Amino acid sequence: LLQSAEPALRSRLAGLKVLLLNVSRAVTRDVLITFSPTEGPRMLNITEKGKAGKIQLPREIFRSLSSQTVRMVVTVLNIQRLGMFEEVNQTGQVLDDTVVGITVGETSISGLQDPVQLTFAHGQLPHGVTPQCVFWDPSKGMAGGWNSSGCVMQLGDKGTVCSCDHLTFFTLLLNPSLDRSTAQALMAVATAGCGVAMAFSIFTITFCIFLRCRFRSEETLCINLGLHMNLMGSLFLLNLAFLLNSGLSSGTQPGTCKVLGGLTHYCLLCCFTWMALEGCHLYLLFVKVLGTYIHHYLVKLCLVGWGFPTLVVGVAGVIGSYGEYSVQTMDHQLIARLCWITSKYLLVHYITNCGYFGLIILFNMAVFGVVTQKSCCLQGTGAVQGDRKAWKVALVVVGLFCLLGATWVLAFLTHDTSSVPMLYLFTILNSLQGIFIFIWLVILYYPKTKETTGSLSHIIRHDKTITVSQD
Repeated sequence: LLQSAEPALRSRLAGLKVLLLNVSRAVTRDVLITFSPTEGPRMLNITEKGKAGKIQLPREIFRSLSSQTVRMVVTVLNIQRLGMFEEVNQTGQVLDDTVVGITVGETSISGLQDPVQLTFAHGQLPHGVTPQCVFWDPSKGMAGGWNSSGCVMQLGDKGTVCSCDHLTFFTLLLNPSLDRSTAQALMAVATAGCGVAMAFSIFTITFCIFLRCRFRSEETLCINLGLHMNLMGSLFLLNLAFLLNSGLSSGTQPGTCKVLGGLTHYCLLCCFTWMALEGCHLYLLFVKVLGTYIHHYLVKLCLVGWGFPTLVVGVAGVIGSYGEYSVQTMDHQLIARLCWITSKYLLVHYITNCGYFGLIILFNMAVFGVVTQKSCCLQGTGAVQGDRKAWKVALVVVGLFCLLGATWVLAFLTHDTSSVPMLYLFTILNSLQGIFIFIWLVILYYPKTKETTGSLSHIIRHDKTITVSQD
């Protein structure tokens, strides 16, 4: 049994190569080490040149230690042979199945001012992948995973340099990237979807105008339809701005590109703001207990929905945030050229788009949970009579929250060009958003609009939540 296990054990141990060094704290130069998947780590002379990988440890690491001599361990591991460092649902591939581990002394070293540099040697990388400097984080997930915090990547012709501010196990992860053909397919889907969404936005607005004219006496219904009309108007403008941006951004003058980028940003913020106002309206209708009188309610909502994005875009335009934004592959092939927030001002994008929408979706989720609980309680007390009416009320909540908010949550899962399936899902669902809303409104309000309106009015009268006025 032991003899039969020896070849397997020997094969696994062949995937582990170790270099032990005793380094004095009085060292005057950076410590240089070369490594390769086959030969493992060894000391590197300053004048030596080769195609293997390289590790450069700054001398400040050793000078900060208390002992005169410290032991440094450098390991090169073949994770395929060893069966280690396997992340759950990992999409990227480890370069040459090689992981490099560095330890100095017996303490954890992090927060280095002068980072350790690891050069992973490679030829021309396969088409359709993006390299990423990562380290193994045991605290990520259930069994650990790859993390890129504290590491900066510099892509070269013969290798990739990773500069990291701590010591641990490092590797170069090759993630699937968005290639030109995939990007063109996404642009075609988005363009066609925008056209369809604009058409159904017009249908939805027309349908809402028809209902408002037919049921003028139903003030609550008119308020609800007014909100939906403004939301669909913002979606129409967003799709129109995207079509103009994708069609006119190439070869435009810098001033025109800034205006087009600001317009696109404004339409996106208007869409987010009206989603938030829909959530606020649901809160006032279903949650707020005290009676409230709001004069010119819909007018004030319009001032917020269309005015607040104007303020944000104005400030962003004054500081020069808008301009040409290029999306490229890792081999510097141009995927798309858009008029948007420039790479220099990505912080503006993270704050005004990601942060703003994150707060909105959290609020809508909270309102969704409270309104659902409120509807169930009202049904139990007999305030809403009949299963069909309760289903209608539930459809109001689910339609406003899921159809208008859930699809945009996918944007957080498309943080880079490696999330190709999520990019397709996000593009398709948001392109069909206008169709979803139109079908939802038709099912909800036609042909039994009076019945639906009556059930909602009954809930409002029962709870005495809000009184609105459009006078």
